[in-house]
Amino acid sequence: MGIQDIIQGKKQWRAHVARVKALPPDYQIVYKEIQRYLFKVGPIDLSEGHLLSEIVDFFEEGAAAGKGVLELIGDDVAAFCDDLVKDSRTYADIHQESLGGGPGAVEK
Repeated sequence: MGIQDIIQGKKQWRAHVARVKALPPDYQIVYKEIQRYLFKVGPIDLSEGHLLSEIVDFFEEGAAAGKGVLELIGDDVAAFCDDLVKDSRTYADIHQESLGGGPGAVEK
């Protein structure tokens, strides 16, 4: 990764943060909780930035339609997040596999 990639990445992140700050306050709160949850769960492709941007797109559409954020995602933010990453590999999966407990492993 070159210096230009780093600079471009920072510009993209700042633009993303500006979009989040433009959301209504309740959307911002829920977005930050989703972001915190996803950073803990650690989907491998999260660093590519597509998932977080898609969430902001979804929230912008909901806000423009006059819907409350919980109308869009439901009352359980964690369940919403789990559904988003259910088919994604996570760092926890990699750790589990390194310990020999990959998918389908039988405990002894």
